[in-house]
Amino acid sequence: MTSCEHSSSAGNASGNASGNASGNVKTGNVPGDSSRIASVESLDKGNQMERGLTNRHVQFIAIGGTIGTGLFLGSGKSIAFTGPSIVLVYIAVGAIMFLLMRAIGEMMYRDPSQHTFINFIDRYLGRGWGRFAGWSYWIVLVLIGMTEITAVSTYFVTFFRTFGIELGAWKWLIELCFLAALTTINLIAVKAFGEAEFWFSMIKITLIVAMIVTAVVMVVIHYHYPSVHIPGSDGVNPAGHAGFDNLWNGFSFAPNGWLAFLMSFQMVFFAYEMIEFVGVTVSETQNPRKVLPKAINEIIMRVLIFYVGALLAIMVIVPWRSFKPNADGSFASPFIMVFRYAGLDWAAALVFFVVITAASSALNSLLYSAGRHLYQLAVDSPSPQLNKLGVVSSRRVPARAILVSAALILLSPIINAFPKMSSAFVLFASASSAVIIFIYILTMIAHERYRRSPDFIADGFLIPAYRFTDALAIAFFVFVYVTLFLAADTRGPAVAGLVWLLVFGGYCLLHERYQNRDLQEALR
Repeated sequence: MTSCEHSSSAGNASGNASGNASGNVKTGNVPGDSSRIASVESLDKGNQMERGLTNRHVQFIAIGGTIGTGLFLGSGKSIAFTGPSIVLVYIAVGAIMFLLMRAIGEMMYRDPSQHTFINFIDRYLGRGWGRFAGWSYWIVLVLIGMTEITAVSTYFVTFFRTFGIELGAWKWLIELCFLAALTTINLIAVKAFGEAEFWFSMIKITLIVAMIVTAVVMVVIHYHYPSVHIPGSDGVNPAGHAGFDNLWNGFSFAPNGWLAFLMSFQMVFFAYEMIEFVGVTVSETQNPRKVLPKAINEIIMRVLIFYVGALLAIMVIVPWRSFKPNADGSFASPFIMVFRYAGLDWAAALVFFVVITAASSALNSLLYSAGRHLYQLAVDSPSPQLNKLGVVSSRRVPARAILVSAALILLSPIINAFPKMSSAFVLFASASSAVIIFIYILTMIAHERYRRSPDFIADGFLIPAYRFTDALAIAFFVFVYVTLFLAADTRGPAVAGLVWLLVFGGYCLLHERYQNRDLQEALR
């Protein structure tokens, strides 16, 4: 949709408080007929992006969005919290995230010309909530991007440190080079981005499958391993053996108490964060109505293989009670532990190489998504200055929006250089994870409104029992937010998230209310 198209439709929003005539989402129906879906070609009249992503790209983008660095480095802490029952938590949270994706998928299937699912919040909940969700989500993407670029350089330094090479003094240059390379990939063409994500995801998948296969072989041959020092762990880890008895020896559903069990839900939830990214690629995907349902429906299988499978493989090798924090509160990587017990002395280097690709993949995806969201915000903005970002390049990518987003992410090494600024940034970055829960809740409410709107069509990619599933997902997201108040390290971000909702959300709603009132008075 061009800015001109948006201007012509803005006036229609004034007479409808729910935002149903906002113009951000084209219904695509034949006038007077809501019984069938319009063709993608007819919906694409205002879509200036190139549909350069193939089925192969989207499937691996979806896999990459499911697998983050948390699985490789943070799963040890999750296991330490609840033991083998963490598997049930991953399944439960994965099922809820699947419901979120089905809701997004149904709306995107209805109109695959949209660059972001946030547009549906604008349409079905009103422009006030749409503005809040749009700007909040973009800010969240930039903040997470800043943390990811820091993570990339940290993992890069750790990787070379395993070979005795110290690059700590060059972290700023590493961050600059990685960001420049990934920004260039995003600027070349959407197909270049898709290819990069394909290979990033392939590397992550290969390591997980290799770890699972290694675990299976070790169990089958009744492998016994000696005590050994694990890189990233204090002291020496005890000797042991591979076997299913490691799962149930001393089993307790909540070994550290029910409070710890409840807190594990927020840890697992944030491991799944940004799973919705595949929904942002729809407007640039070939044959989206065939590719999107397949990518979303396979989420459950990915959860079972890459999370449940990996966690079970880890715990049949390493007794779950062996996961204990170091003096600084950190945990050794379970992947490094499994490969080290298998006799691979270079396990740490291997895992950190894959973690570098996982963090690079996350940063690459964040640049892509941030660019598309800022582009959409610029297109919808009444500001002529911001409209300048709402254009696409000759390569049919939102180059200006990508560059602005990348420039803000590049502030990370500058912020980290000043302790006071760095501590404030950590709070804001942590709060961003809390804010995204609000956006998920608004998305589910928008889906429920869509189902009751004239736009709804019965031959789409429908989620069954939507009233129940939407309510269940919303209740779960509220539950996760409440658990943020249970621990001291997440209580601050939870409060900051509520302040953001009240202040910025209140501003957006009041601004839209008075803007509509002034427009209605002018039209009388």
